[in-house]
Amino acid sequence: MKGTYSVPYRTMAILAAVLATAMAGGTQARDSLGVFESWGAFRDPQTPRCFAIAQPARVGTEGRWSPFAAIGYWPRANVRGQVHIRLSREIAARSTLSLTIGERRFALTGGGADAWAPNRQVDAAIVAAMRSATSMSIAAQARTGAGFADTYRLRGAATAIDAAALGCGRLR
Repeated sequence: MKGTYSVPYRTMAILAAVLATAMAGGTQARDSLGVFESWGAFRDPQTPRCFAIAQPARVGTEGRWSPFAAIGYWPRANVRGQVHIRLSREIAARSTLSLTIGERRFALTGGGADAWAPNRQVDAAIVAAMRSATSMSIAAQARTGAGFADTYRLRGAATAIDAAALGCGRLR
């Protein structure tokens, strides 16, 4: 049993720091809904909103901020399963954003250091693909001209996504 809680606690601390960076703006309370492998689920009941969130397992290059992938729920706005990825680098103005999950590829849209699905149907397809794959990678060209990719492990993602969906299921 020695060390049983050290890895989840460390993962929780990292995910909490990523969430704090990702959702900066005010001192809002966030409830932990759980940590599932490298993915965590959090709820902000004041907004209300819920997120499944993770840091990349491998980052293309070092950036100025903490990259993350998040699947968000905003019950009041009727938004469910919205994909948002903060990249490790700022992208070039005309860069294409390609998300690969298993054998599937998705074209994303974005700007600066953020990427998202172009519509709800692609959000749903990405979340479905995440449920059956082991990793996902987003590739783009950085503003500096170099190509890069951020890679995420997906073990625990489905459970974290479900926890976030349930966590906001009754909030309106």
